[in-house]
Amino acid sequence: MTDTAGSRVAVVTGAGSGIGRAVARRLLAEGWSVALAGRREAQLRETAAAVPAPGRVLVVPCDVTRPDDVERLFAETKAAFGRVDVLFNNAGTFGPAGDVGEIDLAGWESTLAVNLTGSFLCAAAAFRVMKAQEPQGGRIINNGSISAHSPRPRSVAYTTTKHAITGLTKSVELDGRPYGISCGQIDIGNTRTEIMTTLGVGEGALQADGTRRVEPTFAVEEAAKAVAFMASLPPEATVGNLLITAAGMPFVGRG
Repeated sequence: MTDTAGSRVAVVTGAGSGIGRAVARRLLAEGWSVALAGRREAQLRETAAAVPAPGRVLVVPCDVTRPDDVERLFAETKAAFGRVDVLFNNAGTFGPAGDVGEIDLAGWESTLAVNLTGSFLCAAAAFRVMKAQEPQGGRIINNGSISAHSPRPRSVAYTTTKHAITGLTKSVELDGRPYGISCGQIDIGNTRTEIMTTLGVGEGALQADGTRRVEPTFAVEEAAKAVAFMASLPPEATVGNLLITAAGMPFVGRG
């Protein structure tokens, strides 16, 4: 076992880019031991290289849609650090753009596989470790989206998964009570990451009335601070849901 006495342990999925990368780096900077999970090993190593953390970082290539990969992720984390205190369940994809009559079954199923089944598999594996470890307990933080509250046009697969994440969060929170396992959700809107380019937020994102509008964004580091705050709460406190968006984005009201 790596010598990490006194260090809290987190698993971050989707740690090779975007919000996952920012959260992993924030936790490492705050002294956590962190297992970085994602499909692309080179990007995970880039995440790790930004914060000197000898003995406190573990790179685990992992496809969250594969049960064996997920089990290996948590087994290697436990072998390296002895326990799991926090899972940031973050891996996700926006999926196909189109209305419900346009997207095909393959696009629908691949989006559910990553965003929903992957989140379930990781939550289940983390839950088992947290339930069995001494001292017992831990915290799971699911990355939802403002799409868990209100959809963008032509995003039926993504929006459906993010609404489902809310149900997963509440169910895990309830199931975890006897074991000191809490579960919360962070819903993030328009932080500056690669997906904002995909959506065209900086050049004009499609609005509900059919127009396009340049939308404000905010630094991904601020979202990472919010996740780190949730992660760092004492066991006696939890954040059930935290909504953080760019100021002035067209979300509340009529835009």
